[in-house]
Amino acid sequence: MNQHFEPKGLPVLVGSLPLSDHTEAADLIWTYTPEIPSWPQLPVFRNERMVHQFLQGLPGLEDNGSRVTVNTEKEAFNEELLQFYEEYLGVTEGSADLLTSRFSLSHKNAGGFFSFQKGIESRISSVDAIKGQITGPVTAGTALKKNNGEILFYDDQLLDAMVKLLSLKARWQTRILARFGRPVMIFIDEPGMAGFGSSEFISISREQVRQSLQAVIEGIRAEGGLAGIHVCANTDWSLILDIPFDIINFDAYAYFDRFILYADQIRRFIQAGGIIAYGIVPTLNVEDIQRESLKSLLVSFKEKMDRIADLGFEPEQIIRQALITPSCGAGALSLDLALKVLNLTRSLSDGLKIR
Repeated sequence: MNQHFEPKGLPVLVGSLPLSDHTEAADLIWTYTPEIPSWPQLPVFRNERMVHQFLQGLPGLEDNGSRVTVNTEKEAFNEELLQFYEEYLGVTEGSADLLTSRFSLSHKNAGGFFSFQKGIESRISSVDAIKGQITGPVTAGTALKKNNGEILFYDDQLLDAMVKLLSLKARWQTRILARFGRPVMIFIDEPGMAGFGSSEFISISREQVRQSLQAVIEGIRAEGGLAGIHVCANTDWSLILDIPFDIINFDAYAYFDRFILYADQIRRFIQAGGIIAYGIVPTLNVEDIQRESLKSLLVSFKEKMDRIADLGFEPEQIIRQALITPSCGAGALSLDLALKVLNLTRSLSDGLKIR
């Protein structure tokens, strides 16, 4: 568990913004969250949507313009799979360079990552930590299908390849961002965890989820990064809290009452130095965004912190180990609403007055 970075209630963003210019998006991030900037994802570009963005390099991947699938029946699939594992072993055993491998991000799929880096050097004095993000294996594995319609998570061989791909892409990202000499946190985005335990995914076990996420955590930590998870819906919080994340980011606006039910596990997580990133600023319902104000969110947040304090913590410790975030990305919002979300996130953090 992390013992070297105290966020002290600083604000950080989830990732996506409703813009079509990466430089403009990066400028907004630097304006509102200069202490913990994150690189922007712009879902207006198809290649930057959650499942597309991090799957380049997966054997059998095909994009026909309307959907992405994995074609295991094409003649070259077995050769692609062999090449994938050869490159994976080369990187992990040290005979191949991670930075130039298929496990790197590309300008085509992650333009915001490269635009963001251009502004770091001139602003580094304001930076306490740097945040990146990657699609999680449960979300990618249940959203992506083989050409026969079967979801990828049910194919043991493809699941193994996808988890290895995501693990090394997270490791690549951590290594690049660590060059700037600040703590690096990588959030594993797992909205698909909302479906865990449902009838649709009933055959996905807790152990499969744990092993898949653990592999990505290990990729991040191999480069000294902090591993976080972002879940913007309700899920099995006992499972999330049982996996050794450094940071847990959840929709505290809508699901705090569900989360706090796991009091003993939350207590252990905080006692071990874990960081809770409270998604207290709503993004998923337009009426909520329009209705809420800084005053109302400060009242709501204080009530929630009182319930965390009831677990046996002083308010100062809770805030020292807290981040303030939107409940989810802002990429599906209008620009006006997205700007309100960013402003509320910044202002709520400033309103805590503990730094």
